Amino acid sequence: MKIAMIGSGYVGLVSGACFADFGHDVVCVDKDARKIDQLNANIMPIFEPGLDTLVKTNVDAKRLSFSTDLKASLKGCEAVFIAVGTPSRRGDGHADLSYVYAAAEELAGAIDPKTVVVTKSTVPVGTGDEVERIIREANPSLDFAVVSNPEFLREGAAIGDFKRPDRIVVGSDVEWARETMRAIYRPLFLNESPILFTSRRSSELIKYAANAFLATKITFINEMADLCEKLGANVQDVSRGIGLDNRIGSKFLHAGPGYGGSCFPKDTLALLKTAQDNDSPVRIVEAVVQANDLRKRAMGRKIIAALGGDARGKKVALLGLTFKPNTDDMRDAPSIAIVQTLLDAGAQVHAHDPEGMEEAAKILPGVVMTESAYAAADGADAVALVTEWDAYRALDLKKLRSAMNGSAMVDLRNIYRAAEIEEAGFSYSSIGR
Repeated sequence: MKIAMIGSGYVGLVSGACFADFGHDVVCVDKDARKIDQLNANIMPIFEPGLDTLVKTNVDAKRLSFSTDLKASLKGCEAVFIAVGTPSRRGDGHADLSYVYAAAEELAGAIDPKTVVVTKSTVPVGTGDEVERIIREANPSLDFAVVSNPEFLREGAAIGDFKRPDRIVVGSDVEWARETMRAIYRPLFLNESPILFTSRRSSELIKYAANAFLATKITFINEMADLCEKLGANVQDVSRGIGLDNRIGSKFLHAGPGYGGSCFPKDTLALLKTAQDNDSPVRIVEAVVQANDLRKRAMGRKIIAALGGDARGKKVALLGLTFKPNTDDMRDAPSIAIVQTLLDAGAQVHAHDPEGMEEAAKILPGVVMTESAYAAADGADAVALVTEWDAYRALDLKKLRSAMNGSAMVDLRNIYRAAEIEEAGFSYSSIGR
């Protein structure tokens, strides 16, 4: 099948490359000519393990191409995926749908009859209705269908998630559009990936409900971690103990500095705004958002406490800046609030991250970026593990300790065992233990 992806960002590029790898003919369209030029030169705009190889393989096989010419790209397409950004809108936190609606306006005069327009972007309930209205108003005689098909990709594991999904959700009541979507995803039937057909509005809500539930699990175990510290319990034991209950499950029960990234912060806010606008408040999600925001600065204060309660003039080394490993994404990363808390307290902050320092430098100008974990720790009074990159899981602890002036280590991801850290000469603190 011939498919177009409108938007060559994270979702559009990963989805387009994977569809091409299934054998479809895919063109990724973007208004950013520089980005398209880079993609044609196999320079990825994001860091995602394996993506550059996947893109090159399918470009070489002539199944994947990139273009700025929307109208030419849509000729003969049976499905067009809208995969543009939906950031939080300034002022009220609602999803900014201007890019989605602009794409819909352009599609109205460019798509062929019997084209399925698929919203892949994460959008509030009712967006598909508006996309359909925009296209129909501009081209009343056009026979088309608008379908919701939310993505469930984890940054750092997106290719595997796309090719081996827990489920494929398709929101449409139009049978021929459902058949088109079945044909697009048929290669995944070999893996017995379940495809769930729902109404369009149900599909849109599934995405938000899923992310809100996962954000709630993260926030719940973080609050249990705080309680463990007060009671002398171990949050890792608690997590395992409740996670073995298959009604709960073990995923997203790892205590840490709070959630961040491109999805959970903006999607929980968007769900709150949708609920408020429809006079159906979601109090649990409200509490999750508030608790997570407060937690990030609390982690900065935890580092200050490890310094004896006074950070002024002291040097702190942060290991890991991105919101999670295997990405260069700094959006709403806990490190941002942690850094600000430390700088407000008068500390000097040096940091290292395997992939995120270029992005981090743009938003954290007060931080000195270093070439390695050991360079960051040179002369430091405290070192804090913020992101659980593999590169930090087997540090030479004696080398790290000898580089420092102080002895404080704050492990915000519970990577290490207290005994081995203390044996290396550190004063160790972690989360919920």
